[in-house]
Order: sequence, then structure tokens, then C-alpha cells
Amino acid sequence: MSKVILRMKDIRKEFSGVVALKNAFFELKEGEVHALMGENGAGKSTLIKVLCGIHRPDRGEIEYFGERVEFSDIARSQAAGISVIHQELNMMNHLTVAQNIYIGREPVKNGMIDDSKMIDDARKLFERIGVRIDPTVMLGSLTVGKQQMVEIAKAISRECRLLVLDEPTAALTEPEVEELFKIMNELREKGIGMIYISHRMDEINKISDRVTVMRDGEYVGTVDTDKTTKDEIVRMMVGRMVSSEKKEKSNVSENAETVLEVVDLCAGNEVKNVSFTLKKGEILGFAGLMGAGRTETARALYGADKKESGDIYINGKRAVINSPEDAVRRGICYLSEDRKRYGLLLSKSVSENTVLASLEKFGGNGFLNDREIERVSEEKNRLLRTKTPSMKQTIRNLSGGNQQKVIVARWLIKDSDIFIFDEPTRGIDIGAKGEMYELMESLAAEGKSIIMISSELAEILRLSDRIIVMCEGRITADMDIEDATQEKIMKFATLRNDPEKG
Repeated sequence: MSKVILRMKDIRKEFSGVVALKNAFFELKEGEVHALMGENGAGKSTLIKVLCGIHRPDRGEIEYFGERVEFSDIARSQAAGISVIHQELNMMNHLTVAQNIYIGREPVKNGMIDDSKMIDDARKLFERIGVRIDPTVMLGSLTVGKQQMVEIAKAISRECRLLVLDEPTAALTEPEVEELFKIMNELREKGIGMIYISHRMDEINKISDRVTVMRDGEYVGTVDTDKTTKDEIVRMMVGRMVSSEKKEKSNVSENAETVLEVVDLCAGNEVKNVSFTLKKGEILGFAGLMGAGRTETARALYGADKKESGDIYINGKRAVINSPEDAVRRGICYLSEDRKRYGLLLSKSVSENTVLASLEKFGGNGFLNDREIERVSEEKNRLLRTKTPSMKQTIRNLSGGNQQKVIVARWLIKDSDIFIFDEPTRGIDIGAKGEMYELMESLAAEGKSIIMISSELAEILRLSDRIIVMCEGRITADMDIEDATQEKIMKFATLRNDPEKG
């Protein structure tokens, strides 16, 4: 039996009378990867901040390697061997890899920083964890995955004994995820305990030994990963079952009208002679591996990227779409996979973000009707069950799922007919996923048409009426949901030669 290196029990934390943690419990063993799961707002981040000394608990005990501790700041927890790798990396792109690892702890010789020793130490560090990265290159030249490896190396250089990884794979490619897991397994063998925070259930099953679930700031339970099911973990997280079963048949009638037809769309090497149709009330899933050209197809269709050739027909009429403004005028809206970069004004309020595409409806004589903006915003967001204290709340303070709902509310005000959802549930928790699924299904039931791009095959099979599969910029399959399986989708997603419709 591995010894327990961390035990947090009866942890309570309040902020201005709001209880963030109540009787929270967590335990970590030596050489264990222990997943910490829960919906947004469940208390995971607060618990980690209490562990690291960012917040001091109002009540409770923390035992670390058998001794009771309470860290007053991050520096003290780091000195004790606790390191946190955050989802949004906090590094300096203009410095070299070696400088990022040893910043503030640089080796000194004759009163000067010893660059040669720093580079040599960084090389030995990478060899120790089995990573090939040149310590002399600028950090900003590396992929996000490689930058994450640098963060891990930095943690190991501090003689890390406990490593916290917060959504570490959110921006990684599949090969980078495999590389990360390989390093984690090597750290596991060295006895380093790891707390792994993620919403991705497949990853949890692959890498973790145990799972602890929190809900509304409280401890729900701990289970062995190999002795439980995905459905049981989801039930613990949200207090109810969230269906992940495959859709049995299409909800679209055979005589439903075609609202969108794309013919031989080409855009660079990423989109090659793409043709497909979309019917009224249909959810059309786009599947494929990273780099297949799905997002590029959507952006060319929407006018965000320039197309080289091809025709687009809306309700049977040829439509010229050279910009997003052209697409919006024709009833097409696009919810980007990177909502913070392309979809939101993070410093603005919920109401301002909600009406962003329809300001002309709320103005006259150069002035905006703030009262009407707030009324309509509240009406649409109430309809979508967006959780926010008020319409005046700054949108950066909302969870990812609720930010996504605000963008949907924006396009409902615009009365769009065709919705393009690009990775609609990326970075949001299981409960919010369920609500997003219900939202898309209700939009389709009302006669809206949806193109959904998703890298999660379970999501594609759960929602789609029909599935388009792409590989290297081409459509390799167009299949009805009744004929679709994960195996069949993956076959066509890797079909690089002689593409066929199936």
C-alpha cells in the first residue's frame, strides 16, 4: 500500500458570506494520479488554492507527509515541493526555455549568471523526464504542448513531491496528450503524487488511479477508477444522470427542406472540394481528426476566411458570402471554438455581449436604449437558463458554459436560422455539457439548423442526425446516424487516399 502524502479534511472557506468549501476532503497517495472532478463552481480551484497557500481555510486540517501544515503563500508551498501547472500557462515567451525554468534561481559564477550551467542543467532535466527540447530556444517558439513540458520540468527542478495539473490537455493535440501521459507515468514511478483536474472522461479513465468528486463545495465521494463507470462519476458530479447514449435515428423528416447547400468549396490546402447539404431542423455533425479541415470549412462558409472557389446556396438561392457580415445578414451565425478570442468582449457585461450583433435594434439618434437592452438580454438569457447574478455582471466572471449561452442568446436576438457550433462543449463541465446538448436539441426542434463540429465522438453520436467525416481537407463520408459507429467514423477519419462517400 502506498503511503498517504496529503490529506485535507473538513476544509471550509467563505468569501463575504458565500460558502465556497464546506467539509471538503481530499487524499493523495505517493505515486498516485488522483483525479479531482466536479462542475464549474464545485470548489476544485478553491481547494487547490487553499492547499497552495493562496487562500487560508476558515476551518479544517491539512496533513502533508504526516505533518500538519498551513502554507501562508505560494512560495512556502513551492519550497515544500508542491507545484501547480495551470490551464493558462504563466510563462515568458520572450525568454529562453532554460531562463523560464530557472528564473529567480539562476546559477551564479563570479557574481554573474552562469548561462552555460543553466543550459546544461536544463538539458539534464529534460533527459531525466524523457523530453527532447532545446533549452536555448525561445519559449514562444514552442507549441503549447512543449511549453507544458517545460512547466513540468520547472516543477521537477524544484524537487517537486506533489504536482497539480489543472486542465493540462485543453489545448494539446493527441500526440502531445500521449507525450504528457508518458511523462506522468514516469513521474508516478518516481513516487510523485499528482492531482489531475479535467472534464475529459476518457482521459480520466486512461491516466488516473482514483477519482474524487466535489459538488457545490462539498465532498461527494472517492472511487477507484477501474472499479467505476463514466455514468456513475457523472451522476456523482451533477446529482442526476446525463445521457451519453447514441441517437438511434434522425429526427429530421425525409421531406424536410434544404436550407443550405455547399458545392465544391475550396480554401487553400485545408478545404478541398467540400460539398454537403443541411436540412431544416437538422443537427449535422462534422467529425475528423485534428487538422482534418472542419473548422477551416466552417470559417470559409462563414466568410471569416477567404474561399478560393465554390458556391453556397441558402434556401435554394445562390448567396455571395465574402465576410461574416454577409453571413449574418443571411441568417448564419458562428460560435467559435475559441469563444474568448473570437466570441466575447471579456471586459464588457453580459447584456453588452448579448446584444453585440443587434445594436441597430436598440439605437436611435445616436443613442442606445439601455433599458431595452437589459430587458431583452434578461429575457433571452432566462430562456437559456444562463447563471449570472445580473445582466451587469462582467462576462469574464461567468463559467465557460454560461459564456457559451450568452453567445447563443446573441444569435437568438438576431433571429439566425443556421447555427455553426465549433467545439461547443470544449472547456465546460459535464453538467453544462448536458444543458448545451438540450439547448441544441431544442433549437433543432424549433426548426433551426445546426452544423456541429466536435472532436468527441460520443458527442457526435449523441446529437447528430447525420454525420460528415473529413480527412485532410476532404469529405470522406456522409452517413446517417443509424449507420454510424465510432469504428466507422474513425475508419473514414483516417482515409487519406481515394476518398469515397459512405
